[in-house]
Amino acid sequence: MAAWLIALPTLAALAVVVTALLHPDTEIISHLAKYVLPRVAVNTVLLVAGVALFSAVIGAGLGWLTAMCNFPGRSFFAWALLLPMALPGYVMAFVAIGVLEYAGPLQTLARDWIGSSAWFPQVRSRGGVIVIMSLALYPYVYLLARNAFLTQGKRALEVGQTLGLSRRQSFFRVALPMARPWIAGGLMLVVMETLADFGTVSVFNYDTFTTAIYTSWFGLHSVTSALQLAFFLLLLVFAAVILERRLRRGAAYTSNLAPPAARVDLAGWTKWAAFTAATVVFAAGFALPCLQLVIWTLQGVQPDFRFAGIALRTVLLAASAAMSITAVALMLVYAIRNAGRLARLAGRVATLGYALPGTVLAVGIYSKLTWLNGLVNDLFALLASAPPRLYLQGTIAAMLLAYLVRFLAVAFQSVDAAMQRITPNMDESARLLGVAGWRLLGRVHVPLLRGGLLTALILVFVDVLKEMPITLMTRPFGWDTFAVRVYEMTSEGMWQEAALPALAIVLVGILPVVLVVKASAYAAATR
Repeated sequence: MAAWLIALPTLAALAVVVTALLHPDTEIISHLAKYVLPRVAVNTVLLVAGVALFSAVIGAGLGWLTAMCNFPGRSFFAWALLLPMALPGYVMAFVAIGVLEYAGPLQTLARDWIGSSAWFPQVRSRGGVIVIMSLALYPYVYLLARNAFLTQGKRALEVGQTLGLSRRQSFFRVALPMARPWIAGGLMLVVMETLADFGTVSVFNYDTFTTAIYTSWFGLHSVTSALQLAFFLLLLVFAAVILERRLRRGAAYTSNLAPPAARVDLAGWTKWAAFTAATVVFAAGFALPCLQLVIWTLQGVQPDFRFAGIALRTVLLAASAAMSITAVALMLVYAIRNAGRLARLAGRVATLGYALPGTVLAVGIYSKLTWLNGLVNDLFALLASAPPRLYLQGTIAAMLLAYLVRFLAVAFQSVDAAMQRITPNMDESARLLGVAGWRLLGRVHVPLLRGGLLTALILVFVDVLKEMPITLMTRPFGWDTFAVRVYEMTSEGMWQEAALPALAIVLVGILPVVLVVKASAYAAATR
């Protein structure tokens, strides 16, 4: 029962979006079908395809180079290439536009040297947003592909070489197909993040389903059309999930306990080509954007007493969300541990929210809260003749509820992994010693779960800190956060003013990356 209560907000948000088409507004639908859907559908599909292709090439290629080859700087790039995960896509986007657009320093310098004939590709274009999002999202593929290459073992490659395959042929015909499940898993994350992205495409003025949902809600003041657009976005998410399952169907992969293959010493131009490729990706994806943020921050630092308030609200909101979501995740883990199949099904439903775009969740939850708010107003009017008020909409509680649906999976995975190490035999031993009930929780479980709980707190804290669409669409009036501040400044082209909150997000975002690097190194060392 507890597990289903936790899953209720996710089910409610999904139900609101799915049932939106049961009460169609023909005028709105005809308008969407004629003027909005064809454009945003084509834009979204081409964006997803382009980002997935570039992320696969960059992530799998660099994963292979750092796992299986020796070249100058390999040990540094092995972990440094994960750092772009700490840089939100919308931050990278406004840095790229601020530097590369017509009035930016790069084109200005080129015109001073070459004259007005200097030519640059158009930054605000489909190609531009695909490149930026690929640089921001390729670490998902890189992390999983590198792990796959590291754990493949050398026997498969040796078999390929005994059959006459060269090193290049062994990569394409043996190593790459064996790593397909990991690469597909990374690409699935990339596709989900691309479909859910709002900040990056907004900075580029590139219309997709997420921007159309936001415009319908806040520009046209039509929740109905926002819900109907959210439904089509939901269809794309389900299509991506089904496609990923079909790609894996029929393939069987087993663990390989053979020792890892010896790394290949690249020589001549190949080692410098590998070094150049890793350097270009690291510089474009992390080093140069961070350097530009520091420069803008130093140039644009001015006394602004609002910054302290925004920082306080951001930290309070992220900390509140992290603590409440981790507590709910712990309750869900216990509910599943002590119950049967139905509780496990509820757990899967409750953690579906991470696969749903923030705009979809915001619209779904807001609509349900609007309905509940009407019921509360009717009740108060009947009992006390109270005037109508907004008891639920635009409140901190509404934001925390949306965060719970979106990020419960993040906390659940960490806590559940830690709980797997507490066996029933340990519980029975503690009970034999007279430790049961809440004392069992406090004296046995919590100390053993401490690592998982801390990881859940940090990951949720950082995710909420970076989250833009839910915060933007559900926040109370005046509750600006770093992410909202970045959106407001970048939408007006105020790059320097946006640099300081963006830099704060990046510095905090490095925390989970360090955790991932340490966990990866530990796993490799103990294998």
